Amino acid sequence: MTSPLASTAGRSVRPPGAVVIEIEGVTKLYKMGEETIHALRGIDVRIRRNEYLAIMGPSGSGKSTLMNMLGCLDTPTAGRYFFNGKDVSVMLDDELAEIRNKEIGFVFQTFNLLPRSNALHNVELPLIYAGKGRAERLESARRTLENVGLSERMFHKPNELSGGQRQRVAIARALVNNPSIILADEPTGNLDSKTGEEIMELFEQLYAQGNTIIVVTHEEDIARHARRIVRLRDGVIESDEQLR
Repeated sequence: MTSPLASTAGRSVRPPGAVVIEIEGVTKLYKMGEETIHALRGIDVRIRRNEYLAIMGPSGSGKSTLMNMLGCLDTPTAGRYFFNGKDVSVMLDDELAEIRNKEIGFVFQTFNLLPRSNALHNVELPLIYAGKGRAERLESARRTLENVGLSERMFHKPNELSGGQRQRVAIARALVNNPSIILADEPTGNLDSKTGEEIMELFEQLYAQGNTIIVVTHEEDIARHARRIVRLRDGVIESDEQLR
């Protein structure tokens, strides 16, 4: 793990690395009956390795559409999207699925854990899809759960864990494949404020260790944990603020 290189007000600040995501003139249209919805209107944004970015915006701003685009869950109507130099905007579904599994670690508001499987198996899942052997999967899953503070909970099922512990399992699952980015959608939305702060502190530690983190949130105090905030309104970027 890489240690923090600098600090501002007790928080690590890492120099950005190479461009991992480049979005050029991306537009997204949806047909709703006779109506055409312009979800994104010519978005341009670059995200580099080692960045900690928050995406904000009110309902209807295009925030969720941009998140789906970044996570290779959707493709643009027009414009280009490059992920690690590869043009995602022209990829087929199988190619997109491979990028999602190998390059992007997803963290969801609702955790999305398998209820009948223990924490270890939930974290192991991406490695099964990646075709890793059983011994390698178990070792990686155990190590990742230890890194998020759940070494004594790895054989517990989701209903035997607190909300914060379930989100830590979800974060471990996102990390286990060593992805290029961690994409977190309202990661504290189902947690009380104290537990939410603990989860944001975990993201802080992950950022300090060199992870690239993108958090999508409507909460200003959550966004302020990031180092950069991109604000959307009516399908365009309203502001792109470097915090520190």
